[in-house]
Amino acid sequence: MKTSSLSGLLLVLAGFGLVIGVTAVQGVMTDRWSGNNVTADLERSSHLLETRFPDRFGSWVAVADLPSDPKQLKAAGAVGHVSKLFQHTQTGAKISIFMVCATPHDASGHTPDRCYPGAGFAIAEIEHRQSFSLPDGRTADAFTGTFSKTGQTLRVYWTYGVDGRWIAPQIARIELAGSTAVYKLYAIIDETRLPSGQAPIICADFIKALLPEFDRVVLDKQFPAKDAGNNATPTTDVGVKPAPIGD
Repeated sequence: MKTSSLSGLLLVLAGFGLVIGVTAVQGVMTDRWSGNNVTADLERSSHLLETRFPDRFGSWVAVADLPSDPKQLKAAGAVGHVSKLFQHTQTGAKISIFMVCATPHDASGHTPDRCYPGAGFAIAEIEHRQSFSLPDGRTADAFTGTFSKTGQTLRVYWTYGVDGRWIAPQIARIELAGSTAVYKLYAIIDETRLPSGQAPIICADFIKALLPEFDRVVLDKQFPAKDAGNNATPTTDVGVKPAPIGD
């Protein structure tokens, strides 16, 4: 009886310890124990996103605000968001963007490989990480992949903005932990009628033009170019060639 009682007690203690451990991990991941005012930071960051998002940068200009699906916003945990259609002023290339401001926990859970199949798309090109050399000397990382259904192929880029860094973390929920607000950018181009290999070139130009301007206008952060002669990359017309673009 004594041995049985001791074993039972040990099992209860082990279960109690597991609960405490899981709670502690979740607390760190959701910033519960940080002492930061998460709600205030989220509201402030969301307000900046919605009121300051640039409508013009490089050779790109916003031509329309796009409707957002309330279900998609809820799934993304969006506290603030913008959704716009941009067009290249010289080539006519079009890219739509969707950016949310959310907690690290919410931002990390809503990824294209989960939401696009639910909208009838199949994964055509598995996501992979791509790096971009920004004009100010920084490097930005993003994931990209393609999603297809009958008669249409979309290329999607997505990246996470944290404290002036744009990253593509392997395990986002862990690597973003500790931040109170995360910006998550989706850039989408319809490459159905584009020449092979053209979509990544167009999107690279767009991303390299947008991110420094976003940091400057929205976050009020400017990063001086380092060794501009070697590292800086122009943000206008970099490799973008005229091509037939569908609406």
